[in-house]
Amino acid sequence: MTDLSTTAGKLAGLQQRLEEAHAPRGEKAVEATHEAGRLTARERVEHLLDHDSFVEIDALARHRVEAHGLDADRPATDGVVAGYGTVDGRKICVFAQDRDIFDGRLGEVYGEKITKVQKLAATTGVPLVAFLEGSGARAAENVAAMAFYSTIIAGQAKASGVVPQISVVTGELTGPHALLASLADFTVMVEGGAAVSLTPPEIITTVTGAEVDPAADLGAQAHAATSGTAHLTAADDASAVTAVAELLGVLPANNRAEAPRDLDARVTGPISENITDRDRELDAVIPDDPAVPYDVHDVIGRVVDNGWFLELQAAYADNVVTGFGRIEGRAVAVVANQPVALAGCLSAAAAEKAARFIRVADSFNIPVVTFVDVPGFLPDTGEELAGVVRRTGKLAAAYAEAAVGTLTVVTRKAMGAAAMVMGAKHLGADLVFAWPTAEIAAVAADVAVPEIHAAELAKAERRRKDTAAMREKFTAEYEAEALTPYLAAERGLVDAVIPPNQTRGQLVEGLRLLDRKVIYPPAKKHPNTPL
Repeated sequence: MTDLSTTAGKLAGLQQRLEEAHAPRGEKAVEATHEAGRLTARERVEHLLDHDSFVEIDALARHRVEAHGLDADRPATDGVVAGYGTVDGRKICVFAQDRDIFDGRLGEVYGEKITKVQKLAATTGVPLVAFLEGSGARAAENVAAMAFYSTIIAGQAKASGVVPQISVVTGELTGPHALLASLADFTVMVEGGAAVSLTPPEIITTVTGAEVDPAADLGAQAHAATSGTAHLTAADDASAVTAVAELLGVLPANNRAEAPRDLDARVTGPISENITDRDRELDAVIPDDPAVPYDVHDVIGRVVDNGWFLELQAAYADNVVTGFGRIEGRAVAVVANQPVALAGCLSAAAAEKAARFIRVADSFNIPVVTFVDVPGFLPDTGEELAGVVRRTGKLAAAYAEAAVGTLTVVTRKAMGAAAMVMGAKHLGADLVFAWPTAEIAAVAADVAVPEIHAAELAKAERRRKDTAAMREKFTAEYEAEALTPYLAAERGLVDAVIPPNQTRGQLVEGLRLLDRKVIYPPAKKHPNTPL
């Protein structure tokens, strides 16, 4: 037996307690987790952080409840592994919820640990990564536990826009636990085991009679494609950790810092001397037939460094593409209409998706690069009732309020109101470029011709002339004169019409200039845009 009256004994006692914290439910529980193909809460943290960099806080914390027999079950950590360390040498704070302890339910000490690491991240200005799994408050701790949900949520809200927050859903997440994922800047969900729902599946079944399979109905794929809650999905815990590390690599430590920049990627010399074969491939991306779609990934991949692009919410509202890349080593946020999905039309979900992404990028000093090919809004009454007006207002406001550099490239169609909310010059874009293939106009020919030539067509009809031929002639004239980038360039809506092969070079120069961008917004508490 350890003699705690000696220094050696006290050191041995500490070691024994720390060993318990490493496997609070014993080695059999660890083995069961591994047999299920999952990592333990501690292993998730250690896999994310650089080797031996984890500094744990509150490892010896235990709950203080004596009622209901809980005084005989006081596992170390109380269900949360928390602390700080480094990822690629950069400091972060992290916590991981452990479902092996009280089914991941929140208790008072559990909540205290999370709020402590939240405050540590916010006050030191480092990102916070949360591995989430759990299901509501502990009944034995009642309101003392329940109150901590509000405290944790308030901490997330206060840290929002101050430090990046990334949530990783590794198991079932129900009740108020689910809100912790929704308030993060980015959410990663692990396929197979992760599921998110405010109402527990068994209650949904009791009330509605419908059987619910959490993994299939409320899992990673469902939230990636249908709700948009998941920004990224991962095959397993280890892949989720890799995804988080990639995200951290393009994010700054906080809202006053700059994202990591690869100085070795710096370009020297004028634009004309740096055009590569890959740049020249852009000259052939746009089909001759304006009705034929193309994949905007073919554009993005030829503009960003080494073709690397981290797409977010790829399966949700795929008529808009959002994600991070690098240009000349600098992190950029890319927003692009996708012609192969709904012909690139804006929809309610796509507008909201882009708005949220722009707002996050602006919070963390990441310039926004927009590729525009939008023929209009998706014409559907369902869209109108889904709130396309209100949700597009979010997109317009996100662009208008952005304090970071905003650069826009019009590749093909930029029609009407949809074009005006996609990084337009008068909405606040710093630099707008257009390719010669751009069609920038208030309306398409089929709408413009009947309006502009109404009198002539009416007169021809009265005289029983061939109005079809006249319409064809007027349409050709309108397309040649109006569906070009040149009227917009004459009026300053476009700063320059450029060959596609110059796109990367122009963006490099523009981003260098906008490094110096400074704006002084009016004094106000916060914008009152349609949340």
